[in-house]
Amino acid sequence: MKRPAAAALSVLLAFCTGVLVLTGLQGTGGAAACGTADAALNRPATASSVENGAFPASAAVDGNAGTRWSSAFSDPQWIQVDLGSRQEVCQVVLNWEAAYGKSFQIQVSDNGTSWTSIYSTTTGTGGAQTLNVSGSGRYIRMYGTVRGLPYGYSLWSFAVHTTGGTTPPTDDFWGDTSTIPPAHNVLTVKVLNRTNGKYPDNQVFWSFNGQVHSIAEQPYLDMPANSAGRMYFYLGSANSRYQDFIEFTVGPAVFNGNTTRVDGFGLKLAMRLHAKDGYDTEVGEDRATFAEDRNATFQKFTNEVPAEFDSLAQVEAPYRIPSPGNAPIFQPGGAQANYFNAYASSVGVSATSQQIFGCAGPLSQSAGMCSALNRHVAHLPQSQWSDPAQFYKAAPANYYAKFWHDHALNKLAYGFPYDDYAGQSSFISHGDPQYLLVAVGW
Repeated sequence: MKRPAAAALSVLLAFCTGVLVLTGLQGTGGAAACGTADAALNRPATASSVENGAFPASAAVDGNAGTRWSSAFSDPQWIQVDLGSRQEVCQVVLNWEAAYGKSFQIQVSDNGTSWTSIYSTTTGTGGAQTLNVSGSGRYIRMYGTVRGLPYGYSLWSFAVHTTGGTTPPTDDFWGDTSTIPPAHNVLTVKVLNRTNGKYPDNQVFWSFNGQVHSIAEQPYLDMPANSAGRMYFYLGSANSRYQDFIEFTVGPAVFNGNTTRVDGFGLKLAMRLHAKDGYDTEVGEDRATFAEDRNATFQKFTNEVPAEFDSLAQVEAPYRIPSPGNAPIFQPGGAQANYFNAYASSVGVSATSQQIFGCAGPLSQSAGMCSALNRHVAHLPQSQWSDPAQFYKAAPANYYAKFWHDHALNKLAYGFPYDDYAGQSSFISHGDPQYLLVAVGW
């Protein structure tokens, strides 16, 4: 959205004349104690609205200075980030586009429902604002009540700095981490047997870059930097059909990765990433799913999805539940080949159901529209395409993806290729990583 030059100039003047007032309003949190890493970088972000699909909430935390979140042109509005675990927040840096917040609060929450304000102003100036604050929570948001201009609220970036204090998971699912050896490369990966006694450690295997081991033989991998990789897991034998994988890109001092259900479900998987600054987060299937038998998970899938999706739990059983686009029933010539056709046509999209499930063909470069079709929000204003409260409320929708979200830690999963739109995927990323735990279940 192009702004009139006069509006941009007024924001600049307001920033220049108001900086001393803003400094006086900032909290007294000790900036010197803050870490330099951005705890919000690439974390799941949601918002009360978006101006359109080009300005999602995720754009404020993607590390790209050329992308931004922009809200609808009304009050109030908010943008929220899930930090992954309870953290001590000491500084927030807001980089506003011309559409800034005059009155807004920075709020934290442990549950995403009950909020505590740690910063408040009625004389916001826009521009780049560094706010020294003190508070703790898993979730943090900017809650705007009065806009500085007639437009919405728009942030190029929403950065969060912490003291490094986090609250790791409180149960014993992940076991003792004190004996994990330090990495010589980027980070140490430890594979855990969480098959509830179904398989002993000498029948739980992992493979990466030519290495193949049971966890009885070697539970650790000293992970080197790599441009793009997969780590596979097998139960029973090293070439078993009971298998699955995680995906990642590892830099010299950063881990980026995720669990995935884009191709299908093979094994229950969860990951916990811990960094040297205390950052600690987990993604993947939830505890209840790990605790139940495999047959119970397949039956639960059948019970919870509509009839059109039932056969996914049968076509490759007992080894896999394929994603819809990988199952013959939703492919051209299949009984549900036209599942999405009428809905897609109603919003001006010409694509097959298989292409919609796989974000392929005409949707390969359209993250917003593909995710909107899968979540059944494409008929809504684009400002609601990023609102999880609207997702999967009616058919047709990707109920396969919905199932994995419903049974994932923090409801975050990769159920289709653009499931990261609006921050809903199981992607995790952090600098200076220390270890990654991978739990393999039955």
